[in-house]
Amino acid sequence: MHCPFCKHNDTRVLDSRVAEDGTNIRRRRQCPMCERRFTTLEQMQLVVVKRSGAVEPFSREKVITGVSKACKGRPVSEGQLAKLGQQVEETLRASGQAEIPANDVGVAVLRPLSQLDPVAYLRFASVYKQYECVEDFEAEIQLLRNETVSPAITKKLIYGGHPHD
Repeated sequence: MHCPFCKHNDTRVLDSRVAEDGTNIRRRRQCPMCERRFTTLEQMQLVVVKRSGAVEPFSREKVITGVSKACKGRPVSEGQLAKLGQQVEETLRASGQAEIPANDVGVAVLRPLSQLDPVAYLRFASVYKQYECVEDFEAEIQLLRNETVSPAITKKLIYGGHPHD
């Protein structure tokens, strides 16, 4: 680590602590040349490995943009989308991996989205899981029925209309 003051190429760590929400490490450093002190924050860089092999930094905004397309016309707020994006990032960071396969990002989206809005979930899943026929939707709906989705929401999801009809 270079000293930001005198540019000396070595510094000494005086103290290390977990900072903020546990995803950063705060280090207090001192330069042996000029003896000035400074603080650094270190964070694990998450990268996504695409199917093509290309690597790009993880972007919570990209997750939110993708999910918002599935939520178009649904009663889902920007705040709920932001919370979902945060949940996805936390899930991926909790895996302890720095390189995340693109498929794992989609998997991390599915559960919180199914709890947020079942219709948006089906829209997202139909693209993510590459549904090819009506039976694929039926199988996914059956999985939703087996989860903790309320019967009223499932009825509305399957048959349309108001859940209290």
